[in-house]
Formats: sequence, structure tokens, C-alpha cells
Amino acid sequence: MVSTIQALPTEVVHLITAGEVIDSLASVVRELVENSLDAGATRIVICLWPEQWRVRLSDNGCGMTLDDLQQAATAHSTSKIRSCADLWKITSLGFRGEALHSLTTLADLEIVSRPSALELGWQVVYGYGGEAIQVEAAAIAPGTVVTVSNLFGNFLARRQGLPNIAQQMKAVQATIQQIALCHPHVTWQVWHNDREWFTISPATTVGQLLPQILHQVRQSDLHELEVEVLNAPQADKHSMAASRLHLVIGLPDRCHRHRPDWVRVAVNKRMVKSPELEQTILTAFHRTLPRDRYPVCFLHLCISPSQINWNRHPAKAEIYLNEISYWQEQITQAIDQALRINSTTLKEAVHTTRVSKLLKAAEEQGGYNLNRSIPQTPHSLKAVGQINHTYIAAEHPGGMWLVEQHIAHERVLYEQLTDNWQIIPIEPPVILYQLSATQVSQLQRIGLDIEPFGEQLWAIRSAPALLLSRDDCADAILELSWGGDLQTAQVAVACRSAIRNGTPLSLEEMQTLLEQWQSTRNPRTCPHGRPICLSLEEQALARFFRRNWVIGKSHGI
Repeated sequence: MVSTIQALPTEVVHLITAGEVIDSLASVVRELVENSLDAGATRIVICLWPEQWRVRLSDNGCGMTLDDLQQAATAHSTSKIRSCADLWKITSLGFRGEALHSLTTLADLEIVSRPSALELGWQVVYGYGGEAIQVEAAAIAPGTVVTVSNLFGNFLARRQGLPNIAQQMKAVQATIQQIALCHPHVTWQVWHNDREWFTISPATTVGQLLPQILHQVRQSDLHELEVEVLNAPQADKHSMAASRLHLVIGLPDRCHRHRPDWVRVAVNKRMVKSPELEQTILTAFHRTLPRDRYPVCFLHLCISPSQINWNRHPAKAEIYLNEISYWQEQITQAIDQALRINSTTLKEAVHTTRVSKLLKAAEEQGGYNLNRSIPQTPHSLKAVGQINHTYIAAEHPGGMWLVEQHIAHERVLYEQLTDNWQIIPIEPPVILYQLSATQVSQLQRIGLDIEPFGEQLWAIRSAPALLLSRDDCADAILELSWGGDLQTAQVAVACRSAIRNGTPLSLEEMQTLLEQWQSTRNPRTCPHGRPICLSLEEQALARFFRRNWVIGKSHGI
């Protein structure tokens, strides 16, 4: 077999960002795993002995020939690229040929490998700088085993400067989990001091894999979406005709985080940092989550390599993306699509505990006001009644929903206000007493016409259109004066103007509200982040009422 690993030309080496590749146990694991994935591995076993500064990785990838093994650890030797032009069309995880060479200067390195086409493998031990100093034939299954021992043994000060073992192992786990999200088809088995530490089973989709990593999230809490998008207008004309955007979001009415630690971005099967895209995601979830809460979101872009510049960070952890505004727009549209309610999301599973508690409460309190006289409409949700003048009961082919009328209407009004914020004149003006300079400035900032009307008196000569029909218009304006930006004011107006709980509604009014609410951009939560609806699937109801019990044919069941 012909060797595929070659030394890079000098002009290519000069174009590649230099940097420290190996700086911790986690970086060793990352570099070895990336090589395994580039070799097509579908099963990776990682063994760690952190107190001994030793790591061993085994994979079932394509393996290396003896010629490849003898050159694998020399400086800037790689099978991934050949010329300067290749730097702009990188599709592999590794490409600089630095990792194994760096390891030979920092640790003892041994590789045993065998391609599937050969019956015999080879074991190579490397000396300082990457030279093969010991070569022996070895019996091994197809694949590769890399052993790194005595890491930083000649640089004890480096060891002392690293975090403690527990923190390093946490970093190793995070590294593996992040890579696993980008490669859900791979089986991972990780051992710590000869004991199994954790495993990650392969999954068909990232949404199925994520609960193995984020244990408090269930698959039913997630919505997964994949869309095909055209490449950016200025992309290389020879690049792919279309790119793919894969999105997994935590439904905002079911899961969110105290910190923005689960806004993750991957590009072409590599987890990366992209502050611009991360901020785009956070902005897209604005006013869908409770205060000081952040979304669960994994975004994976599969785009033309010509759109990516890897030279932003020495470890390839942060990238520059060409035509960034174009991709931000595509991501915003995808998140908006994922948050909407449509025929494909009507029958989402819900937590059994939520269903059971609700049904138990319904048994105890009653209070149903059901009426099926409304004719069937072409809309996916059909209003059938109102519970305690608070919840609208709606049915659909897969079960029923309970919709909290006040916050559903609040969501409708909020989006109407953000789309068309109307300040109109008031006649006669609203008079407010003893406003501070800050309050006056706040009302002016959100567009209201306000002027002195005597000592400690202020005349408000314009107000948001929605408030004018309310008896408590003055109280609402006073509330707006207490601070916040325009969006905060819009939320306050929407909340104050929405249908109050305890208000009786006719079936026609309920149906109209349901249709308006379904058409909003973010129908799952109100602007404060509270969940608007609860889905009760037909299957969950059948289990609760024991409809699978068959007593006998004579009972007509």
C-alpha cells in the first residue's frame, strides 16, 4: 500500500497558524480522537491514568501502513492536505500534522496499527522529535491503538501549572461529549484507572444523543430541525450548491439553563466558538424564556469549506465565517421555524408526571364547561370549552391541549406591538402627579408626548394605542415610567391589555384566540417565559383511563 502521510511543503507550513497543540490531558484526548474520526472510526475506547499522566486510545478506523507509521510523528506530516490551495477546502478534523510530533517532544509515544487490507500490523515507538526508534510486527485487529505515557515528564513545571486531576478529568469529559455531539453515530467507551467511567451509545440523531449528555433533559423536551440552505451569495462558485443547517433546541416551555453554557455551535463536524453566531441564537430566544434564563441549543452548520477560515485560533477552536450576516439570518429563520406550532408539532410527547398531576387535579375539582356545538373548522386546534374561566380546552386529532387564555393573548398582543408600535394622541390628556426626572425621561424614551402641567403635575398627551380603551390607562402609563427599554414597555402593555383569567369566553372567542395564538412566532411561552399550553396526547389519556383493559365482549369494549 502507498503511504498517504507526507511532509507539508514549507510554504504551506508558513500559512498555518502556529500554536501550542498539547497543553493538557484534554488536548491529548482531543487530538487523538480527531485523528480516529478522520480515519473513519465508529468505535473509540479511551483509557486514562491521570496520576501516571498516561492516555491510551483504541479505534476501529482504517489503520496505517508501516510507511505511514514511520512518518506519522515527524513535523508537519499529514494525509489531510498537500498544497496551499487545500487550506481553503479543509474537510477533515486535523490537517496541520502537529499533534503527534508535539507529543513526541512532551511524552513517550507508541502506536500500533493495522489496515483492514493487511493481515499484520506494526508497533512503532517514537523518540524525541518523531523519529521511529523501534519497529516490530504486531498482531492487532484492524484499527489503531495510540499510547501516550509520562506526559510533560521532562517539563515538570508544566504539570504543576495545570489544574488538579479532578478538574482535568472534567475537561476530558466535556471534550469527549462535545465531539460526540458532532458525531452521533460513534460508540464511546471511557475508562478511568481501569474502571469504566462513562459510555455514550450511538444515536440516529443528535436529539436522541443529547439526553445521554445533558441528563436532566428528555428527548421530548427537544425539537430537532434540519433545513437545506443556499450558500452565501459571495461563496466560491465551485462550492457546494447547498448547505445544511441542523438545529436541536430545548423547547422554551420545558427546559432552559441558569447560564448560557448550552448554546453550542459546530461547523462541519467540529465544535467551535463563534461569538457572532452564539449571540444570534440568544437573540432569537429573547422574550421566550423566564428572566435570567438561557436556551438549550445545538447548531450544526455543514457548509462549503471555502466559507471558513480556521486561522482565528491556534487550536482551531474558534473560526472566522465568511458572509457572517447571511448565516446569522439563516439561523434566525431556522430557530423561528422550530419555535412555531404546526401540524408536525401538535402531537409532541409530554412528561407523564405533568399529565397525571393535571388529570388528578381535574378529577378532584371538576369545573368543566364543555360544549361541542361549535362546527368543525379546518384549523388544527378546535376549541371545545373553558375550564374555570382560565384555560381553553382544545382538541386535535392526536389528543387535546389546555391553553392558558391570558398569557396566550399576551403573546399575541406582544408580537402585534413589536410589529406595529403605535403611539397616538390622547384627548383629554392623562394627568400624573409627582413624576421624577427619571420617570419623565423614561416615558419620553419610549415615545410618549409628556410636558409639565403645573407644580408636580405632568400631562401625557399620547400613549400606546392598546391602552386607550382601558379604564386603568393612567395606572398603565405610570407602570411604564418605572424603567426598561422599549421591549419591556411592550411586554407591560401586552400583559395589562390581555384577557384576564376569570373572564368567560364564547366558543367563537376561544377559537379566534387559538387561531391568533397558533400564528405567532413564539407560541410556546409568553414574553415573560411562562409556558402557554399543555399537550395531553391521546395515548397518555388512554393509559390513564386504562382503555387497554379488556373486560369482556359483553361489555361492548
